[in-house]
Amino acid sequence: MSRKKVFSGLLVLMIVAVALTACAAPAAPAANAKKKIGFSVYDMQYGFFQDMERGTKEAAEAAGYDYVLVDQKSSEATMVSATQDLINQGIDALIISPVKPDAMGPLVDAAKKKGIPVVVDDIGGGGTAYDVIVISNNAEGGVMGADYLDKMIQTIGNTSKKVASITCDPTAVYAWQRNVNFEKRIKELGYEVVASLNGNSKQELGYSLMKDVLSAHPDVAGVFSCNDPMAVGAAQAIADAGKSGVTDIPVVGFNADEIALKAIKEGSMAATVQQIPYDMGKMTVALATKLMNGEKLTFDNEAEREIYVPVKLITPENVDTLLKPAQ
Repeated sequence: MSRKKVFSGLLVLMIVAVALTACAAPAAPAANAKKKIGFSVYDMQYGFFQDMERGTKEAAEAAGYDYVLVDQKSSEATMVSATQDLINQGIDALIISPVKPDAMGPLVDAAKKKGIPVVVDDIGGGGTAYDVIVISNNAEGGVMGADYLDKMIQTIGNTSKKVASITCDPTAVYAWQRNVNFEKRIKELGYEVVASLNGNSKQELGYSLMKDVLSAHPDVAGVFSCNDPMAVGAAQAIADAGKSGVTDIPVVGFNADEIALKAIKEGSMAATVQQIPYDMGKMTVALATKLMNGEKLTFDNEAEREIYVPVKLITPENVDTLLKPAQ
C-alpha cells in the first residue's frame, strides 16, 4: 500500500472522529466554574449602604465569586433597568436592596424564569416571590428607641409628654415597623405623639419637618427618627432654634451611620439604634450560596421568609467603639 493511500485513510478517520465529536452532546459545565453574584443597591451615597455593599463584596470575593454592583441612586427607574441588566448578564444569584419594593415584581419574575435565586437585603420584598429577606429586628429597635427617649426626658426633668416621630416611606415596610413600634411603646409610657411625619429618608426633609414641629409644638420633649440622615437633619433644626438635641429635645435615630455617630460624639444628637449592614451584606452572600447549592434555609419568620439581624443602642457611652478613625 502506498504512503499516499495510508495518509488518505488516516485523514478520513480523523474527519469522521471530528464529526462524531461535533455531533455529541455538549459537555457539562465544569463543577468549579466561577459563579457570578449581582448586587443591586439602594443608594451608595449613604453610609449604611456603603457598609452593606462592603460586606456583600468581601463575602462574594472570599467565596470565589465574580461580583457585579449596580447603584439604584434612589431611583425606581434605575432600580428596574439596572437590575434587569444584571439578570440579563447571566448572574447566578441576585441580591437586591430595593428603593421601591412594590416595583420588584417583574424583576423577581424575570430572575425566577432564569433559575436565579433572589435574596432581598433590607427595605422590603414588595409581596414578591423572593427566596429570603434579611432585615434588622426593626420592631425591637423601635421599642429600644422609645425606652431610651423616655429615660432621657426623665433625666432632663422635662415634664412635657409630647414627642415627634419622623418616619420612612410606608412602602419601606420593614423600616416602617420602627416607628410603628416606637409609637406604640412611647404611648404605653404615657406620651402623646403630636406629629408622625414622613421624611422620605432624606436629611433635608428631616430638617424642614422638625422646623414645622417646633413651630406647631414648641414644648415637644423628644424625637425619634426612622433613619439617621433625617435624625441629623432634625437635630440641626433643633440647634438652629437655639436648643440641644441631647439636653433639651433629645433626638434618637436609627442605623448608626457615620454622620449620626459624629453627631452623638459632638453632643448634638442623643442616640441611634445600630443596624449592622456589613453583617447583613455578608449574610446575604451566605444565603445566596445555600440557595445556589439547593440547600434549605431556616427562617426567623417562615411565613414571610425573614431572617433577622439583632440591633444595638448607641449612645455617648459607646459611640467611640464605632467611630472610624480620622484620616
